[in-house]
Amino acid sequence: MPAQATKASDMPDESYQLPSKPLVIGIVAGEVSGDSLGADFMQQMNNLRDDIIWVGVGGSKMQAQGLQSIFPLSRLAVMGLVEVLSQLSDLFKARCELLTAFAAADIDWFIGIDAPDFNLRVAKKLKPKGVFCVQYVSPSIWAWRESRIHGIKAATHLVLCLFPFELPVYERHNHPAVCVGHPLLRTIDQALVDTPINQLRSELVWHNDGLQQFFVERFDNVSQLICVMPGSRRGEITAILPLMLDGIQRLLLLDPKLCFIIPTVDQNHQYIVQDVIDQRSEQLRAAIAVIYDESQPAFSQQAMASADLIMLASGTATLEAMLLERPMVVIYQLNKLTFQLAKRLVKVPYVGLPNILAADTIVPELIQEQATGDNICRTVMRLLQPRAYEEQLQNLITTKKMLQQQSNHDPANSVVTEWFAQSKSQR
Repeated sequence: MPAQATKASDMPDESYQLPSKPLVIGIVAGEVSGDSLGADFMQQMNNLRDDIIWVGVGGSKMQAQGLQSIFPLSRLAVMGLVEVLSQLSDLFKARCELLTAFAAADIDWFIGIDAPDFNLRVAKKLKPKGVFCVQYVSPSIWAWRESRIHGIKAATHLVLCLFPFELPVYERHNHPAVCVGHPLLRTIDQALVDTPINQLRSELVWHNDGLQQFFVERFDNVSQLICVMPGSRRGEITAILPLMLDGIQRLLLLDPKLCFIIPTVDQNHQYIVQDVIDQRSEQLRAAIAVIYDESQPAFSQQAMASADLIMLASGTATLEAMLLERPMVVIYQLNKLTFQLAKRLVKVPYVGLPNILAADTIVPELIQEQATGDNICRTVMRLLQPRAYEEQLQNLITTKKMLQQQSNHDPANSVVTEWFAQSKSQR
């Protein structure tokens, strides 16, 4: 079956219905961004029927949709090729625990969300037993090691791709794949784009005690507000945040009225980030607010939308920034050996999603040895100039519109439709 032959709008015929018994779905997210994807998919499925039993691994958002996580999501969130080696023993143990739980629950479907090195190995064990297996978020075979498509075909019945540039490789190898788009396309509050930035900023501060204290003496004396996002993994924070702080220190020498806000994904990450900042100068500490606000689920997006510019690690946050129409600078650093291995294997020249989508450098990327305090400072100051700022903004808006036009499939209906199609073909 060719890629994207199955469309979300194609409803199964009336003679084919989901089984009358409860549908048992195994689902595994490998990191924080996967938790959001999983929760979005689970909500869609729960809207289709109210007796689904969810078994697997996920974070707070997936748990809110009915999942009792077998073990913490953080156990699977390992960063980098080299770093994985030290965790291999526990990852093997985790896989065995999952397979045992899935067998006991007698799951009908398995949805692996991102984390392909882990989830595809789980799926490969399940598919021969008759479990319908879906990989949600394509492995980066469009960027490197296209030969992995053979393992994907052996492990899955369907791949849900987030971006249109991922489909051609599945078309070449005749494996079912659908571009469902990223949930952020549907979930980001349009008011965060349409509301004037000064109003957004006032509302952000008004609803957060920590920010009220931070801005009480400087709210009318701020030249620019910059949102800083060093990543969601501990490894990213410890590798990237110090580089960002080096840049911030230099920026403050040029403009002492700059202010910085770092929204964190949870309180633990807030402590980790604050510990790194507390080792720096008093001037730098006074210019940065590290905030976690559990009362506002979209707090990080509100912080991004309220900022003039965003400094961030490569990842989903770059897509959020583009959809919120906020100019950005991407800063990233990997273990040196991991980077050298990736450099030899990866076919695309970009790490930021806006650049990959646009097939052009519309957003500056400071990677590895380029990610220095001096370079960060120069790049941010250059981008804050009106002409450069407006040029990037217009490029982001153009790329955003292109992505919206090409992402028109619903994840849950896509899975249901493919399941019906393959079930019928086996009759």
